[in-house]
Amino acid sequence: MSAIGVIARPDLAEAAPALRELVQWLQQRGVKVVLEERTAALADGSAGRGDWTLAPAREVGRQVDALVVLGGDGTLLGVSHLVSTDPLPIVGVNFGSLGFLTEVPLAELYPTLESVLEGRYRYEERRMLRGFVRREGHPDVTDDALNDVVVTKATLSRIIELDVSVDGLFVSTFRADGLIVSSPTGSTAYNLAAGGPILHPTLPAIVLTPICPHMLTNRPLVVSDGSAIEVRLRAAQDGEVHLTFDGQRGFPLRRQDSVQVTRSPRTLRLVTAAGRDYFGVLRAKLKWGESTVRERG
Repeated sequence: MSAIGVIARPDLAEAAPALRELVQWLQQRGVKVVLEERTAALADGSAGRGDWTLAPAREVGRQVDALVVLGGDGTLLGVSHLVSTDPLPIVGVNFGSLGFLTEVPLAELYPTLESVLEGRYRYEERRMLRGFVRREGHPDVTDDALNDVVVTKATLSRIIELDVSVDGLFVSTFRADGLIVSSPTGSTAYNLAAGGPILHPTLPAIVLTPICPHMLTNRPLVVSDGSAIEVRLRAAQDGEVHLTFDGQRGFPLRRQDSVQVTRSPRTLRLVTAAGRDYFGVLRAKLKWGESTVRERG
């Protein structure tokens, strides 16, 4: 690989030393370094200095063979919307709290990058979702999501009513604070916090999880990722309900709007560190098997 792009969370001051070291490490190996503009400012204190190529965030992915992302899962989710349709290896380096997506620790960055440069890296191809709004019978908003497409009420509004169908078959009317339509990758995010199941990232499935449903028998529902899911607003005033993609972008919905979600043709290629596996990540991040009782000294 001849060109590597680097994108960091712009306010992540603690990543600056690692960022400068990374740039130097790549340049010593004859690799062209392309930095997103705000990342360059973090590396050097000025976006106009340094032996690298500057590019706007949306252009970085088009100029490189692989990407390194420094930050947390939110940073990587933002980057997932910037890459093109072609699978681009992404090395997510965890500077956040959980790090289900940015699973490569800083201590393992360089061995992982060596394998990327040599073309022998391990990776997981993560499925994405595609959601679009149909308003008055016409498509209005379309976007992709790595984690989830969420229909949710505004901060001060009342419970909303959502008619949900799968492949044209009516499922139920949910009276709730909202509905999460999650990919397997997103099952450890908002879906997990709302009581949804954890899905292995290779599973061809989508999970529908109501948010604080006003009925105890409402439970998450897992369907095939070949399904077409429709969520239609029933009782809500304009502006009381929002559609969000990965918690990164939001759009107001109107009464009788229809949100349709399917599997996206896009995927995201996440590089994994050697010796790590999905269940090991779950054990580490969710602290499975750890004692919750501390000895009193």
